[in-house]
Amino acid sequence: MSSDPKNRPFDERFNSAIHEATNRIDRESEKLIAYLNDEVVPAVREHSSRGLRIAADKLAKFADFMDQQSGANASPPDEKKP
Repeated sequence: MSSDPKNRPFDERFNSAIHEATNRIDRESEKLIAYLNDEVVPAVREHSSRGLRIAADKLAKFADFMDQQSGANASPPDEKKP
């Protein structure tokens, strides 16, 4: 067989191209997974936990506000109406 790629049969060239593409996809997938694990996941965890802490603080303040409002709106004991 000649070393000129144009002289090889189509299916051989096609298989070679698919093999090269598959190898490149595998390498790029490994890079993507490493990036997600090393960069994205830690950032999401950090921001998520910070968000939860802020939400918990706001909810605690809102609960305090509701307690104050229910105390301010409490009516005096029932008095007998004439």
